[in-house]
Amino acid sequence: MRRRVLPGLTLSLGITLLYVGLIVALPLGALIFKAASLGPEDYWRIISSGRALASYRVTVLSAAAATVFNLVFGLALAWVLVRYSFPGKRLVDAIVDLPFALPTAVAGIALTTLFAPNGWFGSWLSEAGIRVAYTPLGIMIAMAFTSLPFIVRTVQPVLEDLDPALEEAAQSLGGSDVAIFRKVILPLLVPALLAGVSLAFARSLGEFGAIIFIAGNQPFETEITALLAFIRLEEYDYQAAAAIASVLLITAFAMLAVTNFLQARALRYTARS
Repeated sequence: MRRRVLPGLTLSLGITLLYVGLIVALPLGALIFKAASLGPEDYWRIISSGRALASYRVTVLSAAAATVFNLVFGLALAWVLVRYSFPGKRLVDAIVDLPFALPTAVAGIALTTLFAPNGWFGSWLSEAGIRVAYTPLGIMIAMAFTSLPFIVRTVQPVLEDLDPALEEAAQSLGGSDVAIFRKVILPLLVPALLAGVSLAFARSLGEFGAIIFIAGNQPFETEITALLAFIRLEEYDYQAAAAIASVLLITAFAMLAVTNFLQARALRYTARS
């Protein structure tokens, strides 16, 4: 009889469902229930107010810009970590996970210190007429910092598992390095890139601690949606806070659903190829 490390299916499934119910489903259910307690007119009035719409614009555009930056930089970083050896490689590899371990509020304070007009980087940028702290650019940098590991860590294992024979075969057929990357390597990375992009974008949408210090939090200019929901909580307007938070929740779920669909199509295309 084959021994199993974990207990039987019934017990394992029960523990898993209990954990998911308490940690994931219960808080989300409470949020949805609180938002649903509003009537359709009140709900629409809250989520379509001018201040809320401005916060959506700031949040989504900043998250999209940070995700695009991380898509390029994260892919390049994963490629360097996998394909090259250099002094300090282990240190760089460990630093990639720093946003996971570092409290986001600490990250926000550190970024503000660096990019403030009198900061190390901010003073140089100010001389060039570029403001970072207390602008949408600062929000993008904070989002990029906290979401970068999602792309690197989803792409890195796939690069490590790629069969070198595929590249060698393409080289033997006279393919250039650019053509090999575009036609051989990139299609195999697409599912992992889509997973990393969706996770990075969803993390950026909900980021709070790393942003509030560097954003300036000016309504209609640098106020993110998560902060607006927090302000409504401080005003004891729990229904409005739940309604605004539900917009982020719906957006994140929609993003994940679209990404899963695109991943499935990419995997089918790769299998046929």
